[in-house]
Amino acid sequence: MTPIHVLVVDDDVITCNLLEEVLSKEGYLVDKALSGQEAIQKGETQLFDVVLSDIRMAEVDGMAVLKAFKQKSPDTIVIMMTAFGSIETAIQAIKEGAFDYVSKPFKLDEIKLTIQRALEQRELFKENILYRQELITKYKLENIVGRSPQMLKIYKTIARVADTKSTVLITGESGTGKELIARAIHYNSSRASRPFIAIDCSSLAENLLESELFGHVRGAFTGAIANKRGLFEEANNGTCFLDEIGDISLAMQAKLLRVLQEHEIKRVGGTDTIKIDVRIIAATNKNLEELVAEKKFREDLFYRLNVVTIHLPPLRERPEDIELLAEHFLNKFATENNKPVPHLSKEALELLKRYNWPGNVRELENVIERAVTLAQRPLILPEDLPRRIRQEESSPSSVGFLPSKIPLSELEKIYIKKVLEETGGNKKKAAEILGIDRRTLYRMAARYGLNFKK
Repeated sequence: MTPIHVLVVDDDVITCNLLEEVLSKEGYLVDKALSGQEAIQKGETQLFDVVLSDIRMAEVDGMAVLKAFKQKSPDTIVIMMTAFGSIETAIQAIKEGAFDYVSKPFKLDEIKLTIQRALEQRELFKENILYRQELITKYKLENIVGRSPQMLKIYKTIARVADTKSTVLITGESGTGKELIARAIHYNSSRASRPFIAIDCSSLAENLLESELFGHVRGAFTGAIANKRGLFEEANNGTCFLDEIGDISLAMQAKLLRVLQEHEIKRVGGTDTIKIDVRIIAATNKNLEELVAEKKFREDLFYRLNVVTIHLPPLRERPEDIELLAEHFLNKFATENNKPVPHLSKEALELLKRYNWPGNVRELENVIERAVTLAQRPLILPEDLPRRIRQEESSPSSVGFLPSKIPLSELEKIYIKKVLEETGGNKKKAAEILGIDRRTLYRMAARYGLNFKK
């Protein structure tokens, strides 16, 4: 566990040394500054959990230290000390963001208790934010829908692996629900109350991805005006989900390998190593073994990631789950829109079962959401479904009724082309139907030489 980093600020050397000795014995990592200016300079290059600062100091006083830290690092706890206590000073310090105010001469136990109380309150605050952002019940196993043999096998694997530290690799086509499985693993583990942080590795340039994952120090690059924690630090004691891991560069792969081997990171531009305890769950829609053979993915990293593998089958390979998933989404979107839950007509359900679902579960979810939103009756009829699903012609250009044996890349191209045609080349509508963001749509369209409106 990363030690709590405390900065003691006082122009009295004896006070600084005493507090350093006492707090170090409590297990804190203690640094000290003998002036306000020195404290502010340290804050520009290092991150501190707690700053314990005297108010009355020559040139740069404690109030200036408080303001500087709250501006550059709002999460840092600042506790003020002074021998010249007054109600006005106390009120001003609290208004500026100080956690507490301690008058000299103070008792050492009072200082230790104040720091402990501040740290506990900060943790509670973080956990409350976490619970507001993520409803743990949403990711319980019973809320992952499917009763096919493939899905039952996946449920068993999640249950067995959830409360271990093992790295998990989730594979499957886009839209199969890889992040949902990753969250289920996290929220059914002992890390459930800690952060779950997800990042799409394909959506950021390499330098930005490195900064996001590892953080950076002030001045590391143009625009780095303050120290920043990376996602690995933010996910400490929790889980970091790395989506589209197959898209990262070989250089970034080497840095990720070090995280998995040494359980430590270095911020961009920094020299200090930071120990972390983070469970890694990675996901990809690519064949990593083929990338290893092509020297595009490190073999040692592949084996580090491939401790436990969960493969999510495409929806077309588990048609028995289509009706169950459709009913699940009907209930979900009817509830969200304050509508009575509609029913699927026999004809509409038959069309859903016949369709090939190149966009997988994500596409089915979008189709049902559209039907619930637009339906004017308590029964979903074929005309409430998109034209591509109602289509009955069986031809290579007809999405939904494709030959059973067709390369995945060709299937993806046909489907994207069809969606672009149906939306008149509108990138926003096409991206919504495909269940991807616009940047990904641009990239895929360029790969297949498809044109659409900007």
